[in-house]
Amino acid sequence: MQDPVVVQEGRHEDRPACRERRRFTAALAGLLAAAAAPAPGFALAAADGSLQLDVNGEVRMTNNAAHTAYHFSKTALLGLPAHSIVTTTAWTPRSTFTGPLLSDVLSKVGAYGSQIEIHTIDDYTCVVPVSDAARYGAVLAYEMNGKRLKVSNFGPLFLIYPRDQFPMELDGAAGDAKFAWQIVSMTIKQ
Repeated sequence: MQDPVVVQEGRHEDRPACRERRRFTAALAGLLAAAAAPAPGFALAAADGSLQLDVNGEVRMTNNAAHTAYHFSKTALLGLPAHSIVTTTAWTPRSTFTGPLLSDVLSKVGAYGSQIEIHTIDDYTCVVPVSDAARYGAVLAYEMNGKRLKVSNFGPLFLIYPRDQFPMELDGAAGDAKFAWQIVSMTIKQ
């Protein structure tokens, strides 16, 4: 038996060719949605608070399958030389913050932009100049006073500047805006 052809205001909804087109469109939409999703094991946002970092954008070195980002695992971050900054922040008393230098992270990925767009677990985004890495010796801290940072206390990563050494430059609202916590990724931009 042949499928009926229903004509409604110039449309032929039940023709076999129309049904096939709808199936193809639905399948294509599903494939595109799956391709856009992050690959397992390479999340751009470590919502679980695990120690990891993704750096993308204007970078020469990548290690993901799509060649678009460099993923630092916990082991990779802990493998970078650790540096400490002793300082106060608007949110903490004088404390010792430890982690890799921001400049070491940028060097590892071959960053060549002028701005760093920082992304956090809660979708907060801020932008800091790449030049801050060398100027201030900023640290991507994973420890505060010898204890690993958790999501509940600024972790997994907290961008720390030596605020007490540069009070005229880093104190106040403009300076506070540079301090970002719960960092999961960075995009290097021109």
